[in-house]
Amino acid sequence: MSKKILCKKLNKELPALEIPPMPGPKGVEIMNSVSEEAWEMWKSHQTTLINEKHLDMSNHENRKWLQEQMDKFFNNEDYESAAGFKSLD
Repeated sequence: MSKKILCKKLNKELPALEIPPMPGPKGVEIMNSVSEEAWEMWKSHQTTLINEKHLDMSNHENRKWLQEQMDKFFNNEDYESAAGFKSLD
């Protein structure tokens, strides 16, 4: 049976991620506060942003910007969306 957490993005108790989605303290923080469902939502949105904005993920500034967008996404703040797309949140 999956562990459940109170997901800060969706504001309900949902199955947690089984392992941190990235290395380091940030990965542990996400694992403890973001549900598997919300993480899947972010991965889809992240892919859209990378493609639409033509982000070079080898560029430190692009990675930093994307992480800022991820933080805004999970904290239900205004985050960047790709042109022509409307958020369903």
